[in-house]
Amino acid sequence: MQIGKKIKNLRLKKGLTQEELGERTNLSKGYISQLERDLSSPAIDTLFAILEVLGCSPKEFFDEDTHLQKVVYGEDDRTGFYDEERGYNIQWLVPESNEKEMEPILLTFKQRGEFKTFGPSLSETFAYVLKGSVAIRLGRHMYYAKAGQSIYYTASDEHQIVNDFPGESTILLVATRSYL
Repeated sequence: MQIGKKIKNLRLKKGLTQEELGERTNLSKGYISQLERDLSSPAIDTLFAILEVLGCSPKEFFDEDTHLQKVVYGEDDRTGFYDEERGYNIQWLVPESNEKEMEPILLTFKQRGEFKTFGPSLSETFAYVLKGSVAIRLGRHMYYAKAGQSIYYTASDEHQIVNDFPGESTILLVATRSYL
């Protein structure tokens, strides 16, 4: 078992630097680095102190089955929301994706449907038009994409996506820095 690698993965998931973990456990940044590279082995009480800061129980840490990540998601995993007034249906394709780097959704518009308007953010957005066509308002500019075309923009201006098709349109959309 590579204890150092597991400690590093937990630390990164918590968003801590080696220095921050060291400060919270009264250990040096250098020692944390040595642990993570498996150049040193911690005393049991030191390991428990690190795990406490990282929010992981010793049982979870040593249980190999708890560290398997889910990789494949099916229709049963999806959650959704339908906005009848605005005429769109959103399905989150990966549960808890708003806690991750990317948030993939399937967005289906009824005729004249429109997604809500979003303010400027640091998010980047990618979309692929699966069916129909959509218009993207980004600041004062309009962009149009039809089935088979891709969309990519930085959300630095107010923006909105609307259906630009005389029927139903569907897009696969992936946004960073979850804002959906």
